[in-house]
Amino acid sequence: MESDKITQLYFSDVNMPITYDRRKFLKKLGFGIIIVFSIGKLSLLQGWGQNDNEEIADFNAFLRVKEDGRVDCYTGKVEMGQGIITSLAQAIAEELEVPISSVDMIMGDTDLCPYDAGTWGSLTTRFTDPVLRAAAAEAREILIDLAAEQLGVPDTMLEVVDGVVFVKNELSKKITYAELTKGKKIVQSLKKKPEIKKSKDFEIVGKPIISIDAEAKVTGKAKYSADIKLPNMVYATMVRPNVYGSKKILVDSSGLSVFEGAELLEEGDLVAVVHADPEIANKAAKKVKVTWEEPAAKADNETIFQYLDDHIQESKVFEEGGSLDKGRASSMKIFEANYYDGYKAHAPIETHSATCYFKEGVLIMWVSSQTPFGTREELSKALDMPLEKVHIKQIFIGGGFGGKVYNQQAVEAAKIAKLCGKPVQLVWSRSEEFMYDRFRPAALIKTASGVDNNGKLTLWEFDIYCAGTRGTKLFYNIPNNRTRMFNKDDIHPLGTGAWRAPGNNTTTFARESHIDATAHAVGIDALEFRLNNLKNENMIATLKLAAETFGWDSEKAKGHGYGIALGEDAGTSVAIIAEVYVDKNTGEVEPIRVVCAQDMGQVVNLHGAKLQAEGGITMGLGYALYEEIVFDGGMVKSRRFNSYEITRFSKTPKIECVFIDKMDSKPQGGGEPAIICVGGAIANAVFDACGARVNRMPITPNRILEVLKKG
Repeated sequence: MESDKITQLYFSDVNMPITYDRRKFLKKLGFGIIIVFSIGKLSLLQGWGQNDNEEIADFNAFLRVKEDGRVDCYTGKVEMGQGIITSLAQAIAEELEVPISSVDMIMGDTDLCPYDAGTWGSLTTRFTDPVLRAAAAEAREILIDLAAEQLGVPDTMLEVVDGVVFVKNELSKKITYAELTKGKKIVQSLKKKPEIKKSKDFEIVGKPIISIDAEAKVTGKAKYSADIKLPNMVYATMVRPNVYGSKKILVDSSGLSVFEGAELLEEGDLVAVVHADPEIANKAAKKVKVTWEEPAAKADNETIFQYLDDHIQESKVFEEGGSLDKGRASSMKIFEANYYDGYKAHAPIETHSATCYFKEGVLIMWVSSQTPFGTREELSKALDMPLEKVHIKQIFIGGGFGGKVYNQQAVEAAKIAKLCGKPVQLVWSRSEEFMYDRFRPAALIKTASGVDNNGKLTLWEFDIYCAGTRGTKLFYNIPNNRTRMFNKDDIHPLGTGAWRAPGNNTTTFARESHIDATAHAVGIDALEFRLNNLKNENMIATLKLAAETFGWDSEKAKGHGYGIALGEDAGTSVAIIAEVYVDKNTGEVEPIRVVCAQDMGQVVNLHGAKLQAEGGITMGLGYALYEEIVFDGGMVKSRRFNSYEITRFSKTPKIECVFIDKMDSKPQGGGEPAIICVGGAIANAVFDACGARVNRMPITPNRILEVLKKG
């Protein structure tokens, strides 16, 4: 597909007619074959046939084969760099027997696409892909039936190649999808699960295909919310407090008088300046003086862990087995340790942004959101507008990682547009992004393990403070175990929320560090110890693949160390082995190489799967080695990249990603799993390299030197 075509899909004319009702939308579609279906389970709808007057129940996706032979897929999912615009198109093209270049993905437009709760949790491929494939297979069967009628032969005598239906052994007798759909309108529900292809017949699925939006992105033709330009648009700059959670008391706008055309807007705690020139809006906003009531400080980045321990008493048991008393009694040795992880920012390159305007009582918005339908509902409530009067348009998103599930900027932009009566663009500054994008929660993990004389784990206690239980179900065979979750509402001094594989990064770091420390304490090789204690066959196979690919038994250079970490997320088993070099004089860590093995079921796009794993590992190196929010109460001191370091190209190691071959199984998550093991693998490699067991992320040079100094 040409990049111009992709750009058009994401940035249609602002005067495009707006529709609200999906039934009406379907009826207004031109001719073609339309399949409607539900994500998660097959729809129970009855087929429409060609009767436009029949009603249908609700649905949340549909597929359309148009008169020109091209295929539209409408889904509420969004593309934010994870590659589903390509992998979903692959699945459709495979089953429908068309080139992937003829599939157009229309994603996240609340007036054109069916409802979706949001794009997060590595859910899209796991739950959307199988149903899309079934819908494409059903569309293919409908088209074959039509071709059989047109060509006057039984459907068993037909085959399809690139959208052309042929009579077997008589290739001159053929008809295209475009010819079959011309002049017809067939809207049909997915009534049963059609037979889909096996891996031996795949021609598109499983192949490494470069993202179909790549050219548009690298040439700058792709449009993001901050790229939208509207007639008579003004740019908004928010006036913010220095302390998170502050409330407005008094506003002095006298300094605005020197800025011609600058306008002050207020509503509740919202204070903003708008101007036709973004630079003037920014300068003018700095002249507005606001008196704020600041909340009392609860903790800072050093005291937060003790604060959590002191103020959270209630817990819930997530998993338990056997008896902890019996486990302690049967253990030759017991090891206890605490692990700590501070707040982390999402830090996407694209900050939260929104561009919007009102037209005939309808709010139309392009917004960097992972949850366009949730954003629509939030806007409807915030502005007291009917839901059908809010239209979120399709747009590219420049990274989300869970942070763009929350869309404060959308509400701010809409309120400002309503107050000033003009189209508005609001783009958060990097400083605002660090203040108001919700952080990954600071967390404390208290752990105890026990082993018997045979090196078998006999005891496991795992108390989680504020990280959640995602990925903590035991895949180790430990008969006496208990995992508890400790949490309390409003415990954090800063805004917190989902951060790529929420909580699993922290708990995997703690578990795998402690498993490693236990193995070392009883004098057993880290790989051997894990294999001796694992009960999950998928994890065993994944670990063996990682070890073989890495060369676990290879000789280490001086100052180098190897580290293993295992984890589960989004239905995927992950094993990461890392090599690092540690300078004992400075504490500096140099990542050398990382091998990531995954059992993620069917790999739809090998190229995309590798990119997602490499991206997760690169981002994981940031939280493991560099990223830390420095704060005092609601005063966030890490507000720019010069004080919040993410992984740089110069610090990125060689990365190799390998996958268990399960092409006939269901696909699992690929966006988030790889990131969860990076912290544990790096921590264990650092220990192997220099003997410093650092129990707090990020694993900074100072923390390594402190441990080495203590011996």
